Amino acid sequence: MILRVADRYRGDHALALLDGVLRQAPRERLAPLLVCGDRAVRRFAYRMAVEEGSLSPVELARAAAEDDDAVIQGRCAEAAVADGARAEVLEILLGGRNPQARSAGVTALRRLGRPERAVEFLADRSALVRACARYVVRQHGIDPLPWYRARCADPDVPPGAAIGLAECGERADAPLLWALLAHPAPGVRARAVAGLRTLDVTDVRRLRPLLDDPAPGVVGEATLALRPSARSLPEEWLLSRLDPGRPRWERVSAWRLLDAHGDVVRLRAAVPLLGDADAGLRTWADHAVRRFVRREPRLGWSPEVVELLDRAGAVGR
Repeated sequence: MILRVADRYRGDHALALLDGVLRQAPRERLAPLLVCGDRAVRRFAYRMAVEEGSLSPVELARAAAEDDDAVIQGRCAEAAVADGARAEVLEILLGGRNPQARSAGVTALRRLGRPERAVEFLADRSALVRACARYVVRQHGIDPLPWYRARCADPDVPPGAAIGLAECGERADAPLLWALLAHPAPGVRARAVAGLRTLDVTDVRRLRPLLDDPAPGVVGEATLALRPSARSLPEEWLLSRLDPGRPRWERVSAWRLLDAHGDVVRLRAAVPLLGDADAGLRTWADHAVRRFVRREPRLGWSPEVVELLDRAGAVGR
């Protein structure tokens, strides 16, 4: 309650009183606040604990690795390694579920002179952790690019290696990523598409079949890669992919690509979706129609547009 009152005019007086009381109280008084379900309370408690030094590096590392709040993760991870990272602290951070903890652990490897351990995180699922790992190995004279190239040529390539190659590679590395589009692991295929997009290498003919991939993640990445070239995809073919019998991720992909075609095509796609059973598609379609009506002067409406908007009204707009 005091934290909320503190947001009001002159409410900071109550917060100062609370701060003073807790800083003088035994550590046990702060403990319940560290596990409180209210995020603002936990942030307040951990900030105080870090400032007062009332938690050990191991406790801070565990908080960084286990708490679900990014602010707490970052604050505790930074404090845990502020005076160097002991082995136990390092292992807790490196094994953390969240990128904030793992990145802090990986960065600490530089001061410890252990670049070989950082190599293990070059293919981490998090872009932040991969970037920290590359920084550490480079600080010790190791070029990560050959490692990425070798891993991407390996049948057991981890997904993070595919996108990692694109993050520090060049367009000449694209053939390695194209080859991974046929990899049996969906995660590898998805990250390979993301890597090609990062390298700004797009081939509509080769990427279009991935819109039918059985993995939603691959379809999503292919959609992002094809959006800049969406006008080269046949409108009728995309409209057919909005059919209610198709998987939702394919319908969402079709909508996003049709949306990139422009106003009239977007309107053609939107009107049939106004009564769709899918709430998300229905909402997007409704917004598209309303946006068109607001932006386009009525005098410029073609007969087709008038007919489409009449249908939109008939559906119950």
